[in-house]
Amino acid sequence: MEARRPWLGYALLAAGMAVVGTYVALSKPLVAALPVFLLAWLRFGIAAFALLPWTFGRRGEPAVGAAQWRTLFVQSFFGNFLFSICMLNGVSMTSASAAGVILATLPAVVALFSWVFLRERLSGRAWAAVALAVAGVATLTLARGDAGAGAGPGASVAGNLLVFGCVACEAVYVILGKRLTATLSAMRISALINLFGLALMTPFGLAQARGFDFGAVAAGTWATLAFYAIAASVLATWLWLSGQKHVPASHSGVFTIAMPIAASGVGVLWLGERFGALHVIAFGCAAAGIVLIAWPGRERSPGAAPARSGAREGT
Repeated sequence: MEARRPWLGYALLAAGMAVVGTYVALSKPLVAALPVFLLAWLRFGIAAFALLPWTFGRRGEPAVGAAQWRTLFVQSFFGNFLFSICMLNGVSMTSASAAGVILATLPAVVALFSWVFLRERLSGRAWAAVALAVAGVATLTLARGDAGAGAGPGASVAGNLLVFGCVACEAVYVILGKRLTATLSAMRISALINLFGLALMTPFGLAQARGFDFGAVAAGTWATLAFYAIAASVLATWLWLSGQKHVPASHSGVFTIAMPIAASGVGVLWLGERFGALHVIAFGCAAAGIVLIAWPGRERSPGAAPARSGAREGT
């Protein structure tokens, strides 16, 4: 068994979640330059090429059965296809920092869905985390100045709700993922659901590609798109899995807090977004919920995993 080096593991886990927050924030300028379906289609295509080493499995790895293929498809439908539609449309109407804070409610939503669909018992701390997640999202709906110039007064509210919808899609993915990780590696799961996502998005992507002026897209935008695709499917997954080798599983969840920190940092420092008092309150709710769900040394709900293995394998 590989010797654990906790400080290295902590650094890798934090880096993995920071990468997630960064690419979520960077999706905002991308949706300003590319139509949503075209953007998602190109993202899946780039990731499919990057994930080729894991697509066909390694020697000795068991074949994928019919039931597993069905689960992979449903996972991709929620965790790739619907997630991408909700997230990319959502960040076009709200701020990148608000999106990052909302995504940090994932551990609480996973716990709630595990209670609803899997009948898993939730501790008092898990229920408190769910309440904090609701309070954080509600607080963000009161914030102003999230939608961007020229947007209607209700745009930020709609954007926040769409981002929360992608959290719900991700929670479904997490619950379904429990059935696959016993036989398939996380990287191969990421590769296969990405292929399903590419197939589902292709008709819509091709429709938006017709007549689109690709020559008008700046070189920096293409570079950002490449980073977005690789970060979402490969880099964040590798960092998270590498960190888990050195850290007990019960310690990893608290590092989810790096996601809203990174998203807010990119939003404020790079994209010039405002981070007001209500954002601070919502961030505090998200942080407290993560700590309640993930802090080691207490009873945990099996459904309250901070994120699926791989940190965000198929955004």
